Amino acid sequence: MPSLKNQARIDPAPSRWSWRFQRLMLTPAFLFGLRIGVPFVVTLVIGAWCISNPETRAVIAKAVMQARESIEQRPEFMVNLMAIDGGDTDLSEAIRSSVSLNFPVSSFELVPSEVRNKLLKLNQIKEVSVRIRPGGILQVDVVPRIPVAIWRTADGLILIDNEGKSISPVSLRSLYPELPVIAGEGAPKHINEALKLISAATPLGDRLRGLVRLGNRRWDVVLDRNQRILLPTKGAVRALERVIFLETTPTRQVLSRDIARIDLRLHGRPTVQMNAAANEEWRRIRQLNTKKELQ
Repeated sequence: MPSLKNQARIDPAPSRWSWRFQRLMLTPAFLFGLRIGVPFVVTLVIGAWCISNPETRAVIAKAVMQARESIEQRPEFMVNLMAIDGGDTDLSEAIRSSVSLNFPVSSFELVPSEVRNKLLKLNQIKEVSVRIRPGGILQVDVVPRIPVAIWRTADGLILIDNEGKSISPVSLRSLYPELPVIAGEGAPKHINEALKLISAATPLGDRLRGLVRLGNRRWDVVLDRNQRILLPTKGAVRALERVIFLETTPTRQVLSRDIARIDLRLHGRPTVQMNAAANEEWRRIRQLNTKKELQ
């Protein structure tokens, strides 16, 4: 039978380290690390070891590429044709040539914003929208630049719009007989004033040949029979309207006479220059009058 001394030495309580371990197992953070952190670290180490092998990386990359291609090449994601609205035949051909897509093409490889930026570089286009329609159609809606005048330069003829932007070169003036002609350095920058002058010169009809910008300051109105109207720097439209009023008055009709140019550059002091034939006739009449006075 055990003695009382031995019974007093037996302690049923856990040891200090056992107690600490039990308390640690009851800690939520430790349990989370044990259940999730340790498997994650082990998986990460194994994955890193596998990826460090070049052959393994190549196999994984090939599998990913094949999976991606199998999705991108599905019929519902393919763009088969391009539809263009708002442009004529020449503009449509220019758009197709600029985009240069080999249909069919996957919609994942086609970025509408990049196509739009490329098309905006064409001079013929003012605004354009690009989108992919259901059914595999690349829809291009174009707002073309409308030519309002022909700009004559040393290099040839150029169509311009109401903003003064160049559209395309022109080989012959006769291709656009309805458009007026402007010339001179910086003329497109002042296209709005030029259009107002052309509108004011409507009563002149077919006699109007065009406008010339001089010194990037003012305009000359060019008419047939080598006639010119030299307009001032300011108030050019009002000055031209006064000349047209004189021309449309039956008793005056200054532009129907033998006049080479009308100079309106000095306000309140217009100057009229006769042409060479009229000058010769005037000299002849003056000489005759002088001879009669001497007799």
